[in-house]
Order: sequence, then structure tokens, then C-alpha cells
Amino acid sequence: MTNQLPNGVTRRTFDGSERLATRGTPVYGEPTDGDWRVWDAGRSKLGAMLENDLDLGLSGGETVLYLGAASGTTVSHVADFAGPTYAVEFAPRPVRDLVGVAAGRENLIPLLKDARKPETYGHVVEANVDAIVQDVATQGQARVAVENRRFLGDDGRLLAAIKARSEDVTREPEAVFEDALDDLREAYEILDTGRLEPYHDDHLGVVARPR
Repeated sequence: MTNQLPNGVTRRTFDGSERLATRGTPVYGEPTDGDWRVWDAGRSKLGAMLENDLDLGLSGGETVLYLGAASGTTVSHVADFAGPTYAVEFAPRPVRDLVGVAAGRENLIPLLKDARKPETYGHVVEANVDAIVQDVATQGQARVAVENRRFLGDDGRLLAAIKARSEDVTREPEAVFEDALDDLREAYEILDTGRLEPYHDDHLGVVARPR
């Protein structure tokens, strides 16, 4: 059974194939159909989670904290269907692109901050956000999610992409994923998981809620 897409996300036919799409200003040269633009799962871990039928628990309009926003590819789609969207990225170069993406989206707030140090943006991000979306390619990905739990409302969702090679290139991905899930359970109840192939190799999508 296909899980329901959030309001503001749909499937449309582009070049003969059905693709995820959101309505908004194009960001990365993606195909468009009027106001709709392709949400390319090959460039988005969250898009891959939707394509692989993980139940994200989103309906649209949520307040979102996005960790690892990079230049804004995925977070631009999130802002297309969500409410206030706080986009955390620590590298100055992609943040310049992120600021450009935010210029056409009043609900997208770029933050040049390190997701491993949530105390540095706690004065900006509102309490009790509805969802944390995490895509940080660093060691200790689960620890980042645990440290940012403070921002998530009791009924909120963590939507995380765990990249095995960012943790340890010498270990089997499944072993890395099991360790990450064990660490997440310190602060979260795991609701759903799924590998993100064929869109992203050696990645695990995780849906969780706070304990």
C-alpha cells in the first residue's frame, strides 16, 4: 500500500514517467510543468524515502528543522509544502546558494550553523517543531539527532538519512545501521526504516518519534 503524500506533494508525468513534484520556483535545473517541478529522488534522501514508501507521517504545513541543508536542493521542496522551515548548514559556500533559494521562499530561514552544536541556534529555532529532517554526512549522525531532540514536539517526527560510509567505510553498512539505530533509541522510538537504493547506495531512511 502506498503511503499518503503530504499536501503540496504530488505525482505528475514528466517525459513519460511519473515523478514526485512540488509547486515552487525551480532551484537546480529540474524539469517543470507549469508551477510544478520535479522532486528528484536521486538528488534527495527525503525524496527517496517517499519513493520507497516510508511513512513519513507528514500532512503538509508542518514547522520543520532541516539539518544538513547544503545548497538547498531538498529543503527547497520541503519549504514548498511545509510551514516555517529552519535550514541549518555549516559550510559557508553552500549557504550562499541556500540564501538565494530562500529569497523566493518567505518560510525558509537559512542558518549558518553546525548541527552538532544545537545550542548555537536554540535562540532562533522555535520550540516544539513538527519534524526534524536530517541529512548530515558526518560521523555521529545518530548523536546529532539525539542532541537536536530538544526542538521536537512530543508528537513530532524525526526523518533521518543515515549514510554508512560517513560513519565507517571499513564496516558492512548493515552493522553501521544497527549501531546508529541503537544510539537513536536513547531518545526516539523507531517507527519505520528502509534502504534508499536504487536512489542512494548504503543509506538507511529512518522515521522515528521522540520518547
